[in-house]
Amino acid sequence: MKGMTPGRALFVRLLVAIASAVLPLAAASAPSQRGISDSGPDASLEYVFTEIEANRLDAALERTEELLRVYPNFRLAHLIKGDLLLARAKPISTFGNASAPAERVTELRDEAIARLRAYRERPAAATYIPRYLLQMGPDQRYAVVVDTKRARLYVYANEGGKPRFVADYYVSHGKAGTDKRVEGDNKTPLGVYEVTSFIEQAKLPDLYGIGAFPINYPNEWDRRLGRTGHGIWLHGTPSNTYARPPLSSEGCVTLANQDFLKLSSFVQPGLTPVIISSEIEWLSMDHWQAERRALQLAIEDWRRDWENVGDVRRYLSHYSRDFRSDSQNFAEWSDQKRKLAANRQWIKVRLDKLSMFRNPGRDDIVVVTFEQDYRSDGLSDRVRKRQYWQKEDGHWKIVYEGKA
Repeated sequence: MKGMTPGRALFVRLLVAIASAVLPLAAASAPSQRGISDSGPDASLEYVFTEIEANRLDAALERTEELLRVYPNFRLAHLIKGDLLLARAKPISTFGNASAPAERVTELRDEAIARLRAYRERPAAATYIPRYLLQMGPDQRYAVVVDTKRARLYVYANEGGKPRFVADYYVSHGKAGTDKRVEGDNKTPLGVYEVTSFIEQAKLPDLYGIGAFPINYPNEWDRRLGRTGHGIWLHGTPSNTYARPPLSSEGCVTLANQDFLKLSSFVQPGLTPVIISSEIEWLSMDHWQAERRALQLAIEDWRRDWENVGDVRRYLSHYSRDFRSDSQNFAEWSDQKRKLAANRQWIKVRLDKLSMFRNPGRDDIVVVTFEQDYRSDGLSDRVRKRQYWQKEDGHWKIVYEGKA
């Protein structure tokens, strides 16, 4: 930093520290540094910090001003611009010298680190897939995956059953973090959900921005674990705000209004899955295919054994001893199935529109949803069903089954 005043040099070092804060993580955990899109302002933000690191502050200022022309409410860019302008006039010693409150500076610094981390750690879209998207149903055109650690939302298209990366956006989540358990804990839930509806801007307070997509928290698994709460949405930001700090909501996932509008073109209420994770697990294509195939075989074995009315024991072997439906435990379920099988000469079962989404977390749980076409000598029925499958001693078992 030859030729710079001590104050100006210190300012540059402080901004460089924000950028460099994410470098060790990027080197340690990212499968690749190329492939994900440059959605939103993050590519430009990366350019700005690269110019700052190289002590090209005029170029950094020019790009920052370009950012603000596109995103006039981008508070982080305003803060950087203020500091860059101030550095021309006098020595400054901290990030956020342009008379911003200390709390706001901290929030914007966190936003900068989150954006740069996600940008620098972006995986190779062509060769890595989120572990959770084992199989999208044929009527599910897109899936949404949220990585709260990196403050990022990813959209994947259904390309013949294989997820294909489409877009990614910066997001904020619960001010108290993740793993929601009780009403009012200000945490964002982790799990497999689906968008239930759309709420238009005219019906919302300004806090929620341009629109909202409620999700079905608490789902069946949340209720089984005794989790409470409601009103978890994907939604926009207030009209005078471009983006919120990474930890700022009461549990919802929030996007810039421009990004929410883009996301709206991908979402199908009643169909689009939303998987919220604390940190995405990425799989190579080979490992993804292997996990997918293993569960497909387990589901097919269960379906085939159900058709074998002469061997109810084999059919019930696919259910965990910890199984529960909405109203029955394993013993009650088994007794009912034995009685039904005793009155059947034949059973035929077909599964349509099958989807399989792994639940984020340590437990090996996959949410399986399908349309079940059941026919026998005594009954014909078609119903949308949801099951939760869990790995037990290396074997997939059903721990929940009910109507979806």
